[in-house]
Amino acid sequence: MRTIAYEDIVKAIRDTIIYSTTHLSEDMLKALQEALQKEESPVSRAVLEQLLENAELAAKETKPLCQDTGLAIFFVKVGEDVKVEGGSLKDAIYEGTQKGYEEGYLRASTCDCFTRQNLKDKIGYNLPPVIYFDIVPGDKLEIEFAAKGGGSENGSRATMLAPAQGIPGIKAFVKEVISNAGPNVCPPIVVGIGIGGSFDMAAVMSKHALFRDIGSTNPDPELDELEKEIQEDLNKLGIGAMGMGGTQTVLAVHIETFQPGRMCHIASLPVAVNIQCHSSRHAHITL
Repeated sequence: MRTIAYEDIVKAIRDTIIYSTTHLSEDMLKALQEALQKEESPVSRAVLEQLLENAELAAKETKPLCQDTGLAIFFVKVGEDVKVEGGSLKDAIYEGTQKGYEEGYLRASTCDCFTRQNLKDKIGYNLPPVIYFDIVPGDKLEIEFAAKGGGSENGSRATMLAPAQGIPGIKAFVKEVISNAGPNVCPPIVVGIGIGGSFDMAAVMSKHALFRDIGSTNPDPELDELEKEIQEDLNKLGIGAMGMGGTQTVLAVHIETFQPGRMCHIASLPVAVNIQCHSSRHAHITL
């Protein structure tokens, strides 16, 4: 059994939140630079230049990449041979989140869904985070963090297709979602697609798909090809950077299916689309 100190988890999460909300991830930075070279619209090229300048200034001055500093999302893989000493793992994530957002001078964005009253004085600063736990073999603790903005989240959708609709139905649904989202999700974007499992699991997979590095290859060759086809179709929509019209709307499409066997019920075809804006704030911690 390996022991990890509670305070080490708190500090790692606190530091990661501050860094990732002020420093654009390397994969997104590279993707924006490549999009700038490919973009055919002068207006969208100017927007991409501004986004890159924004990223440079944010990192230089340690200021948020965007005024929407996001809802804290965590995917946590807990090794079966790991023990947290000094407190619970969940409490450590809560405390690290509060410290990261409060000490980093980031916006507190959580509120009561009915009264819209901010929860910072009732529960804690930008609490509670959304956490997905998974128990895995080994003696390590792997934490994936994303600051998920409201704009890109609002454009996301899930549906239950008829099995006969198959891949053409999936493509049509994704295209409809991105077309309807238009400029509201702050393109250029990354599109996460969850296919299979159940209604709720498709949504979770679509969100987790956004953590994959832009430019990486899907380990399933068929899905890798499907990602490329969907990306090409979506870029033909001509939405462009911040909806100004152009050829570089979607920087990547990432698909996850429920494993093993790309499972779903014989009567269903669950599909979910989760969108990530150009301010792609995510990080991976291994303790």
